[in-house]
Amino acid sequence: MEQAIQIRPGSGDFPPSAFGAGADTESTPGAVSSLLLVGSRMRADELAAMDRVRVSCVEAAEAADHLRARPITDILWLASKEAIEPETFAALCGVAVAKSCRLVCEAPFGALDRLMAVAPGALRVEWLVDADATDRFVALAAARREWYRAMHEVTRDPAMERIDQLQEEVARISRLLGELAGQPRVGLPGTPASYAPANEGFGDYTGQVRAPARDFAAMPRSFVPEERTIDRQRAKAVRRMLRQRRMREQYFPADLFADPAWDMLLDLYAARLERQPVSVSSLCIAAAVPATTALRWIKTMTDAGLFLREADPLDGRRIFIALSEGAADAMARYCEALEE
Repeated sequence: MEQAIQIRPGSGDFPPSAFGAGADTESTPGAVSSLLLVGSRMRADELAAMDRVRVSCVEAAEAADHLRARPITDILWLASKEAIEPETFAALCGVAVAKSCRLVCEAPFGALDRLMAVAPGALRVEWLVDADATDRFVALAAARREWYRAMHEVTRDPAMERIDQLQEEVARISRLLGELAGQPRVGLPGTPASYAPANEGFGDYTGQVRAPARDFAAMPRSFVPEERTIDRQRAKAVRRMLRQRRMREQYFPADLFADPAWDMLLDLYAARLERQPVSVSSLCIAAAVPATTALRWIKTMTDAGLFLREADPLDGRRIFIALSEGAADAMARYCEALEE
């Protein structure tokens, strides 16, 4: 039977089967990524030496127009020696979203907050601060598109294609109805989701991690603890835990106990109890690891539903990072367990 071979780019978030029912797909490691660099020729030579990438270099002032004119760009890489102005950065982000390309941004630590505030949520960004060659290689691998080779029958009847599309639509509607009907949602415990049904006990842990309700109505008023007092006491305990973790670095190598995810969870939970906002740069410092590593962890925790991005109501050029409700509930239950 006659067949045609076609190379297709994937977003990296979908399996090869997403290209169509009945398609025989396989990964194509030899595909080359098109990269537009805003930066020095030296950095362009370094990136061009990496495997499977084709690099073009342009100045920051011309980057937006150049990106619009290019038919295909997989990765936009910002590596200018001086910090890019937020207006220029916003324009580049807008074009990147329209062109469906991914962004790698090398930024100075001091400009991190204002640049992250400008980056739209629809754009996938890999952030680098004081990066070395290894960090750039990892960022390139994370930003690279996944390519697939799909085998299609050119003699396939158009009616069959329509039937396949209808089947996919029916399956999608079925999944949606299942979610509306309250089927259990598979995901990371503690992520924002509907709470477990009322008939499930708190010991089942099949739904969202949630602290049991406490009723102090029947207790004498003198025994009713003030919420703010409890929060202040718990915040002090969490800050003490963070200080104890930092004290280990006086006696052992700092990277021996590196656990940025837990350090950031503790810092955000203490800030939540203290009613204090946390900026991206502040959270990177709390992680006690290089800024590029901390940014990668912030992205991972945000994708997992544990962290939330919140705009600063007083300064639109800055964003804050906060715990999701599910993550805050999980941390509260953890602290309650320690207090027992």
